[in-house]
Amino acid sequence: MNTEEYITAHSDIEPEYLAKLNRITHLRMINPRMLSGHYQGRVLAMFCHMIQPKTVLEIGTFTGYSAICMAEGMPEDGVLHTIDYDEELENFLKDVFAGSEHGHKIKLHIGDALTVIASMNETFDLVFIDADKEEYQAYFEAVLPKVRPGGYLLVDNTLWDGKVLKPVDPKDKETIAIMKFNETIAKDARIEKVLLPVRDGLTLIRKIG
Repeated sequence: MNTEEYITAHSDIEPEYLAKLNRITHLRMINPRMLSGHYQGRVLAMFCHMIQPKTVLEIGTFTGYSAICMAEGMPEDGVLHTIDYDEELENFLKDVFAGSEHGHKIKLHIGDALTVIASMNETFDLVFIDADKEEYQAYFEAVLPKVRPGGYLLVDNTLWDGKVLKPVDPKDKETIAIMKFNETIAKDARIEKVLLPVRDGLTLIRKIG
């Protein structure tokens, strides 16, 4: 048993509906690794149980696993807005959310994330960023003004399979973007931040003032 298996075995079990979604994702999708998965899903659910956010924004829906995990931890009257650019997933996602006991809290948006964010008037208690890595800094700047003072942001994949620690290929735009994002927010006085070694790196950010 490796460390990840030990951690998973000593955390809450994966809910049955999410386990089924996990299997479906691995069977049907080209890049199932994009799924948050059991361990990170329990982490996201726990954060939401702790923070009790009324309004959540997720950038990057994929097959809806992380959205359901966060909705699970939200108050019954909470609303989670989730954005994905892939219109081919729209009907699949609607069915996934309709089948979840937490799906009534989730509002799906299909389109370019920056465009959708610009059209929103909501103030968010929590934002989860897990989409196009080259746009991380743009997403962050777009959503920060819409996060309440003292609100939180979670940014996924900030260790990027350890590539941030290695010499980078100049053609590897995603790794370069993640590294620049990490360096930029490390110096950002508007926020408090801590990079957690959860799965592929999860940066927890709190907006100051």
